[in-house]
Amino acid sequence: MITLHHLNNSRSQRILWLLEELGVPYQIKHYQRDATTRLAPPELKAVHPLGKSPVIEDDGVKVAESGAITDYLIRKYGKDRFQPAENSPDYVAYQQWLHFAEGSAMLPFMLALYTGRLGEGGAPLQPRINSEILNHLGYMNQALGSHDWFVGNKLSGADFMLSFVADILQGRGMLDAFPNLKRFAEKIQARPAWQKALEKGGPYTLGR
Repeated sequence: MITLHHLNNSRSQRILWLLEELGVPYQIKHYQRDATTRLAPPELKAVHPLGKSPVIEDDGVKVAESGAITDYLIRKYGKDRFQPAENSPDYVAYQQWLHFAEGSAMLPFMLALYTGRLGEGGAPLQPRINSEILNHLGYMNQALGSHDWFVGNKLSGADFMLSFVADILQGRGMLDAFPNLKRFAEKIQARPAWQKALEKGGPYTLGR
């Protein structure tokens, strides 16, 4: 059985959603952030040297990193769902969006988080960071257009990965500025699997 090492208010929530959509048996091992530092507990370092979540264990295989976990689960359990065929014209776009979520979209958000903790010391960097955030979000909003999903207008691993960006926007009260991404978030949150994952995962606020 798959074990998901799940940290509250983290990228792990999208893996929990994916597991629910796949309909495979799994169990959750819960971890809670420190209420003061917001850091993951030291127990996670016994799971992975970086002490971060998500991590899954499956038949003796341990996989870290959200993108790698998403790819692994879809390839093994997807049954031709949630990714285009490798010979499909959509496959390159799928791979691009799958990796864009962490490789590009999350970087300025992380910079904003850490420089924000510097107070006045980080203030000179904020305009550039905010510009990059808006640049990436504008790109996503335009690329989505009138579609519900990012690749071939079918739910795919790319959407699971990008859901965390939409969650951050919702937590920051920014979704109204990006109507296509707002519709994307609403479509996700209306899915029974998302709602079930939210119940199982526990509080998930991301600043709300």
